[in-house]
Amino acid sequence: MLSLQTIKNEYMQEIKFTEKKETRSGFGAGLVEAGRQHPDMVCLCADLTGSVKMDAFAQSFPERFFQTGIAEANMVGIAAGMALSGKIPFIGSFANFCTTRVLDQIRMTVAYSNTNVKICGSHAGITLGEDGATHQVMEDISMMKNLPNMVVINPCDFNQTKNATIAAANHTGPLYLRFGRPAVPNFTPENQPFKIGEALVLNPGKDVSIFATGHMVFPALQAAYILSQKGTDAEVINIHTIKPLDTEAVLKSASRTRCVVTAEEHLVNGGLGDSIAQLLVRNCPCPQEYVAVDDRFGESGTPDQLMQVFNLTEHAIVDAVLKVIGRKS
Repeated sequence: MLSLQTIKNEYMQEIKFTEKKETRSGFGAGLVEAGRQHPDMVCLCADLTGSVKMDAFAQSFPERFFQTGIAEANMVGIAAGMALSGKIPFIGSFANFCTTRVLDQIRMTVAYSNTNVKICGSHAGITLGEDGATHQVMEDISMMKNLPNMVVINPCDFNQTKNATIAAANHTGPLYLRFGRPAVPNFTPENQPFKIGEALVLNPGKDVSIFATGHMVFPALQAAYILSQKGTDAEVINIHTIKPLDTEAVLKSASRTRCVVTAEEHLVNGGLGDSIAQLLVRNCPCPQEYVAVDDRFGESGTPDQLMQVFNLTEHAIVDAVLKVIGRKS
């Protein structure tokens, strides 16, 4: 495993890497800040206040926090009603429970009705860990991005999740914000403005484009460093917004490198990789490899163990890059 300091010294001097922090904690910090900016903002939680890190908001603004209990469908309906009354509701639960369990309610009362509800899914992907397949969701991006009117955001670290939460409060319309349980490297600038739909080039390169999202962004940077030692110049782009996709940034990079790798903690079907493939096949056909979860459910284990088992590592990205460059040749 490469150290944060090693990567910083090699080619990202302007970014100060800090300790590992949970993206869910970034969400909690963002809620409090957004709550100060928006007096009409309210939060609803389905009996997971501490786990989802909504407790700080509940303590700061007790009159604007509502505990709905383990009744996610009701929570969605209540939030939609609040939105229609002029409030800015954020609903929070495990990503599995606030997407798959209540897809019908989200589809009808949030997306179809175009209500200003922010759906906030913590513990997303396999890095939820020991709770196992029943709690791990790896199809949520696919479901949410396929709903008309829905914005889908998947930030990569504490700082970006905090800033994405604030940006979500400023956005009007249905929005899904996805984040995770484990502590991950916190490497994006603390005060970097979060612009919905605007990808970030973290490492310029000319040989291959690596489009990564969420927890896979830092492994993509690690992979780029490994590849640089092999003479391969990899461009790493943080796709924090799955929908709307930054088509200009994707096409600009792919047209230059002529080969693409996508990396995500999500099923290979329906995620970021598929969104990029649809764009490329119409505008810039080129070889593409996926680093994602194959057509299977999760299992119990520590987050690090599961990332290895499901082949979501920097080494998997390196292998995909070498394969796709071979295809380009």
